[in-house]
Amino acid sequence: MREIQGYFQSRPGASRCFGGVSKSTLKDNMWKEFKTLMPYLRKYRWRYVIGLSFLIVVDAAQVAIPRFVKQVVDTISSGTFEMRDILIPVGWMIAVAAVISVGRFFWRYFIIGASRNIETELRDRLFGHLLEMDSDFYQANKTGDLMARATNDMNSVRMSVGMGFVSFVDGVFMSSMILIAMFASNPHVALYTCIPLPLVTILILFFGKMVGGRFRKVNEGYSKMSDIAQETMSGIRVIKAFVKEDHFSKKFAVANDEYSDSTMDLVKIFGFFFPLISFLSGVSTIILLSVGGGSVIGNKMSAGDIVAMLSYLEMLIWPLIGAGNTVNIIQRGATSLKRINQILNTKSGIVLPSDPITEKPKGGLDIKQLRFAYSGQEKPALADISLSLPRGSSLGILGRVGSGKSTLLKLLPRLLDPPPGTIFLDGKDIRDFDLATLRNSYGFVPQDSFLFSDSVRANIIYGAPDISEARFAEVAAISSIDRDIKLFPKSWDTVVGERGLTLSGGQKQRVAIARALAVDPEILVLDDALSAVDAETEDRILEALLEERKGKTTILVSHRVSTLRHTGLVIVLDSGRIGQSGSHEELLAQTEGFYAEIARLQELEAEAAITANGKGA
Repeated sequence: MREIQGYFQSRPGASRCFGGVSKSTLKDNMWKEFKTLMPYLRKYRWRYVIGLSFLIVVDAAQVAIPRFVKQVVDTISSGTFEMRDILIPVGWMIAVAAVISVGRFFWRYFIIGASRNIETELRDRLFGHLLEMDSDFYQANKTGDLMARATNDMNSVRMSVGMGFVSFVDGVFMSSMILIAMFASNPHVALYTCIPLPLVTILILFFGKMVGGRFRKVNEGYSKMSDIAQETMSGIRVIKAFVKEDHFSKKFAVANDEYSDSTMDLVKIFGFFFPLISFLSGVSTIILLSVGGGSVIGNKMSAGDIVAMLSYLEMLIWPLIGAGNTVNIIQRGATSLKRINQILNTKSGIVLPSDPITEKPKGGLDIKQLRFAYSGQEKPALADISLSLPRGSSLGILGRVGSGKSTLLKLLPRLLDPPPGTIFLDGKDIRDFDLATLRNSYGFVPQDSFLFSDSVRANIIYGAPDISEARFAEVAAISSIDRDIKLFPKSWDTVVGERGLTLSGGQKQRVAIARALAVDPEILVLDDALSAVDAETEDRILEALLEERKGKTTILVSHRVSTLRHTGLVIVLDSGRIGQSGSHEELLAQTEGFYAEIARLQELEAEAAITANGKGA
């Protein structure tokens, strides 16, 4: 019965992003989806051949045991026998039982082992494919749905190429042998005894649909509960700051109750389903005892025959259940495999060159008439962007929210794919570079710095694991994170929380800056990466950083004019276009421009802050 529950539990949840699959479509394309698995099935074909051979041997051995039971019962019922007459068939039963035990181990080892290997390799392939996908893909698909495809759907595929084979062989081969043995013993009794049994398979198919729907609700409830828990743990600082613990506690309790209710609905089905199967089996037993008992009294069959048929009847329940489940298992596997194939068949928007440039660029950046629009949007995010940034120079970027700053930065390393002939490194179109070579040339520090749940040291040397201690000390000093070393309980080996939860915003940004400097990139990009750092620390970091970066290209995006004054060239983006460009001094001289306006506002804010501090003192 546990195996049967496992079949139902493997049913995947409904697809949320790529769309569901209708029954008619599934039937038409069920076998088409399994083409994805053909290379793996061919690879492990001998495992399946050997495993199925052991399975057939086990099934045949199981069918043989009731024959020995019949022999023992008939011998005893004769009244005249010697102990040797009983020990011989008992010895054969022990030998056959040993064969069954060994055979069961090996068919599980080969068949289930092969299905596990296929699951592992397919999951590796899926994960590798996800790593190759572009930003648009992740904007269009939820992380939870991708996780479901990599876990629940993979389990369903494994069941279809594992227990699906087993249930099919048991359903066809073993049930055929049992029925042949029963009808060979007494066709009249066997015919009456088997009348209720087809209802078992019908019930399996009927209840399979009911259970599948309820399992989807269970999976969706579990997913919702997990989402709330993850959101709560990730935003625990905000929750505590706004004293919203009770709100999230109630929200989780509601989701937990919904999950419990959906689980109980499923339990009720199983609570009715399995006793009903046992009842039908009991009806067959009653028919056997009634009809078979009369045949024994009429000397048309022996007592051993009826005992053997009782054993066969008990054995026949599982193959019939397996036969009814085979279709459901294969359909669920095909449905899940379709969801997985939808990802595998989705190609990245980043087109790789046929003959890529593998020579690492030196950092000379040119942008010519760049125009870029997101898929499905008519208005371009960037239009007519042109600038030249020689190697060793620095660029500052200022702009309102939605002006196109982040889009421009994503285009530089092809996180988004720019139009051909628009962005060049050392005079070569970035679309002609090997993607890994291109991206290794950049060091990115985003405003929302992502840190891994590892030590501070591990986060800093993430891109340069072989960095020397001397260089590690240098990048830590440049980013000023070394000033906080005394605050870390275990120094550099202090493990930060998930996403760097245990660090302040400024500490996370400084660790991220050190991480980018550690790889010594040709082009360093800081996307408002000092927004959480005080002005004094910012000046100290920028002075040390730009001194360190002499001879290499640096791009600074910031809303602070005080930050951008350190760069040689500043551009102001306005609605996807370059509204102003020039040096810090040149832009300040344009008194009617956005740059000068922001500078004046920030200067007034600084004076107001000084005045307020003076009054407070």
